[in-house]
Amino acid sequence: MADSDERRDSVPAGVRQFVTTHWSVVVRAGGESAAALEELCRTYWYPLYAFVRRQGHAPSDAQDLTQAFFARLLEKNYVADAQQEKGKFRTFLLIALKRFLADEWGRQHAQKRGGFQTVVSIDAEQAESRLSAEPAHDLPPDVVFERQWALTLIEQARLRLRDEYAESGRAVLFENLEGCLTKNETTAPYAEIATRLKLTVPAIKMAVQRLRARYRELLREEIGKTVATTEEIHEEIRHLFSLFGP
Repeated sequence: MADSDERRDSVPAGVRQFVTTHWSVVVRAGGESAAALEELCRTYWYPLYAFVRRQGHAPSDAQDLTQAFFARLLEKNYVADAQQEKGKFRTFLLIALKRFLADEWGRQHAQKRGGFQTVVSIDAEQAESRLSAEPAHDLPPDVVFERQWALTLIEQARLRLRDEYAESGRAVLFENLEGCLTKNETTAPYAEIATRLKLTVPAIKMAVQRLRARYRELLREEIGKTVATTEEIHEEIRHLFSLFGP
């Protein structure tokens, strides 16, 4: 036991958090890793909310149904069925949600406003704003769910990257280079950014390369948290980004 504790303490806190919030940890624990499951649910609530909304439920009912689903998911040992599904947290959640919505219990209790345990913090205004920004409003609910899942992964990686730069005293650098993460026509030219930060253009180019490389690492880590094996990471990346066209 002492050796185990010593090995654990030798691992940086950030790495321990990544390991213990991994979906594979939850599956192996058979649902006993409640804290890890709850953390994953709090991170990925929005794609499920978007799915419920696209099923035709009003915003208030979608909030209640999403909260009720997560409460039931954490209360019951749904994870015991995860081994029978594909290894992805995304797949597990959507299948479980569909079963929940088809359940008579879910339909009968959808009107009980405010009667559900608050499991995730739902910003209704932000959620509706994100949903209205979806360019293709005629997409099937399943596709909307997967697209929003991909966008949530991207946002999580971006937030982690922003926090890393802030913690290392490079918040201003991140603010100026953030637009370079993607091909954005509104991003300022390197020369303009260099002048603004009193750096050379080659220095800015190098900083952008490092920013993008670290962003890709963090995105892979975020995706790694939601699949059962490392082999599935590349497959998940390819699938999710194929949803946005060529």
